[in-house]
Amino acid sequence: MNKPLRSLSGLVDFDCAARWGSFKLAAQELHKTPAAISLQVKQLEETLGFELFVRHPRHIALTEKGQELAATVRRLLGELRAKVEALQGGDEEKILRISTTHSLAIKWLVQRIDRFTKLYPELDIRIDSTDRLVDLTDDNTDVVLRISTVVNDDPDLLFHVRLVAVYSPSLLAPGAAELTAADLTRFPLLYEDSTDNWISMLRDHGLLKGKYDFSRSYTNAAVLVQAALAGHGVGLTHYTIAYEDIRSGALKMIPGFTAKYGRGYRLLVNPAKRGLSKIHHFSAWLGEEIAEMERSFD
Repeated sequence: MNKPLRSLSGLVDFDCAARWGSFKLAAQELHKTPAAISLQVKQLEETLGFELFVRHPRHIALTEKGQELAATVRRLLGELRAKVEALQGGDEEKILRISTTHSLAIKWLVQRIDRFTKLYPELDIRIDSTDRLVDLTDDNTDVVLRISTVVNDDPDLLFHVRLVAVYSPSLLAPGAAELTAADLTRFPLLYEDSTDNWISMLRDHGLLKGKYDFSRSYTNAAVLVQAALAGHGVGLTHYTIAYEDIRSGALKMIPGFTAKYGRGYRLLVNPAKRGLSKIHHFSAWLGEEIAEMERSFD
């Protein structure tokens, strides 16, 4: 018979060790000894009836079951900490918790969030980059930025996604100023998940009969953009995700090879937080940043 889980202290130690991949580093964070952390985790393993770590001479590694438990424990401890902070009072207007996708966080939001913090230095910004759906009523989330199919008159819609074909200047032949649509047969065409958008774009430009190389696929728009930056080919991606690299000159767009996409980014707000000033400040700032980006595209 499985033993009941009677203490949460082992879970805190386990979460910390899982994050660091080390009992020694976890001990430094929790102000304990490595031996104490190791003992807590061992007792937790005995209670659960399965191993959480594989012990190597110089490091530890999560087992498959350990990885699953670590993800759940991390989420639950995050929610618990958020609830405790809310109950302690007085801090709700000082912490802004933003959830968004990995790609938007890496390639757009983090690139400019310092401008927001300079306007509101009193705010503690916490960005959760995840592609999974989140619970909007969770105290651990204030606002959510997500991409979805565009619905007419959607009050939460921030902007439509625009598709652009981008490439590194390193692909240009000596003396050439830019690539054109006619050059697409010369390079791999980078795409996210499916070639559907490329095929649709090529069809709209009357170029469907060309011989194209679709040998580079990515499951993440930010990774696709990084591949384009590295000169792996011409990428079809969201203008938003490539925006900073286009603006800096690290990426170039093929002229006229753009299209509106049937999807857009939405700003969703935790209903319990809707009237807070931090939400108003972030929403207004976000609108200004998006307007600047849209003007640059036009």
